[in-house]
Amino acid sequence: MTNKPVSDQATEAADVRAFWGRLGLPGLVDVHTHFMPERVLAKVWAYFDAVGPMTGLEWPITYRHEEEQRVTLLREFGVRAFTSMLYPHKAGMAAWLNGWAADFAARTPDCLHTATFFPEEGVETYVREALDRGARIFKSHLQVGAYDPNDPLLDPVWGLLAEAGVPVVTHCGSGPVAGKHTGPEPVGRLLARHPRLPLVVAHMGMPEYSDFLDLAERYTQVRLDTTMAFTDFSERMAPFPQQHKGRLADLGDRIVLGTDFPNIPYPYVHQLRALEELGLGDDWLRAVCHDNGVRLFAPGGPGEDAVAEAT
Repeated sequence: MTNKPVSDQATEAADVRAFWGRLGLPGLVDVHTHFMPERVLAKVWAYFDAVGPMTGLEWPITYRHEEEQRVTLLREFGVRAFTSMLYPHKAGMAAWLNGWAADFAARTPDCLHTATFFPEEGVETYVREALDRGARIFKSHLQVGAYDPNDPLLDPVWGLLAEAGVPVVTHCGSGPVAGKHTGPEPVGRLLARHPRLPLVVAHMGMPEYSDFLDLAERYTQVRLDTTMAFTDFSERMAPFPQQHKGRLADLGDRIVLGTDFPNIPYPYVHQLRALEELGLGDDWLRAVCHDNGVRLFAPGGPGEDAVAEAT
């Protein structure tokens, strides 16, 4: 593990807090942060260490710290509620990951209880169990899992999540590398069958931004998270089309802050400044960086304690 000097971390935390302090916010709500079992995270980091040959871009992990230090750093940044995005790459992993995530949420009260799934026998059972245990958000990774969201095994899962109103952050865009089931078409078919599904499109749907904005405009329960979008790193790889900036303003109540912490190749504050540089105004920033995330997790639900701290 690598560590930044304490002085650098203090300066960085001050920069992040200055960002939301200027906006008059009590802190940030980040719906896309990663915490997972150590050996799983090590494999994820190994993937990013090797992603350069696939994309032509080096991807150094800025926050390659021990778990406790990563949690502490988010708190120093003033992130009042965050998630433990985790996901299986094969059958037989998801139920075990959900058990780990439930324990992590229990010992980390500012983390919204996160769960995941995979198209396999028994998936409806363990998703229902996760909901019963208090899961407030799910992660679906169509690229890593290499599965079609319209797999018949998942149909009852999408129905459960739609009925419960529990959001699912879905990596469905084709960045950084396209998969067999990435892109807007499979998700469009899913939403046609489950129009009330509270789907959060990770990474703004990068690089198919326009197509996923179309889906958000068509389905009122679809949101997009900002994870890595608009940053210098992503603009080199998959620039956001400037002609669609007005659509970001129009959907300002359904865009939520996501960062991909700790798996980002730049400082956390860069994501925030990239949003600010869009020039969409302070009200838009307040909504994206805090208010929309709070609204996404309705008071009275299992995630109420974490969200209450963010208000």
